Amino acid sequence: MKLTVRYFASIREGLGLGHEQLETQAATLGALRDELLARGGRYAELLAHGRAVRMALDQQMCEASAPLHDGAEAAFFPPVTGG
Repeated sequence: MKLTVRYFASIREGLGLGHEQLETQAATLGALRDELLARGGRYAELLAHGRAVRMALDQQMCEASAPLHDGAEAAFFPPVTGG
């Protein structure tokens, strides 16, 4: 399936891109993260499971088990603090 992946804040800065279109076989948001981790390099560093990374699907915060669908928009970003 084809989908759009968006990166925000320090993840965007670290990767040097804000979004990309990609083709994936991943069934869930967590599996997509694993595919991106497998690219190695900055992806592996910035999206590592030991790092606090929030995920969203179609602009809704989601858990790793959220199912993907063709045309979806996935997003990865660090937790934010306000105040």
